[in-house]
Amino acid sequence: MDHGNQKLIGYGVMAVVVAIVFALRFRAMNKQRRLKLEFMWILPAIMVAATVFLFMQFTPHGTDWLWLAGIFAVGATIGWWRGRLIPIAIDPDTHELNTKPSPAAILFLLGIFVVRFALKTVFEAEAEAWHISAVLLTDGFVVLGVGLFGVSRLEMALRAIGLLRQARAARAAQAAA
Repeated sequence: MDHGNQKLIGYGVMAVVVAIVFALRFRAMNKQRRLKLEFMWILPAIMVAATVFLFMQFTPHGTDWLWLAGIFAVGATIGWWRGRLIPIAIDPDTHELNTKPSPAAILFLLGIFVVRFALKTVFEAEAEAWHISAVLLTDGFVVLGVGLFGVSRLEMALRAIGLLRQARAARAAQAAA
């Protein structure tokens, strides 16, 4: 089997996996899930640790750091938008935070996957002509993910903390009256 067919099979398998994951997410969209504010830092911390480990193995040099900073900024901006698309509700009596997956947020994430695969294909084809190393491409996609998922959780956590403060202030005002 030649390299082109192997690549097509790989893309096909990835497309099937992504389609299954998104189908399961869409199916579970009507269910509210508890938002555990105290655990929101775990995924970004794991992603940052993995990124640091990656950078220890393949340390970027020179202008690569500038590229990675710019890519992180793009990922952080996209992450902030994604976080804003996810609704957060608070129970006024128990102060329990709940979130319900937003169709817009899921479609936004699907769009990011499509753009990522398109860019990866273009960059891999043109990397040599543009003098971009494969390591920088990998690092860039990792840093984009850290910015996207880390900042979306940060935005959600900040919004949830604000909702908790409002609910506690309303309860205190009600108790004082």
